[in-house]
Amino acid sequence: MKNKILFFVFTLLFFLDTNAQCAMCRAVLESEQGQTTAKGINNGIVYLMAIPYVLVGGIGYFIYKKFNKLKK
Repeated sequence: MKNKILFFVFTLLFFLDTNAQCAMCRAVLESEQGQTTAKGINNGIVYLMAIPYVLVGGIGYFIYKKFNKLKK
C-alpha cells in the first residue's frame, strides 16, 4: 500500500513539464522574444488546473479513511 501511495505522489510531482496553453495564447506568446512570459503563463495554467484535483483527491482520501475506520 505504501508503494502505491509513493507512486501516486511522484506521478503528481512529475507533471510540471506540460504545455497547457490554448492555441490562441500559444500563437501570441510564441512571437515574444525570450519566452519568459509564455513559461509563466504556462506554469500558472498548470497550477490552476492541478489544485481542484488535489482538493478532490484529499477529500476522497479522508472519506475513504473514515469509512474504512467504521468497518473495523
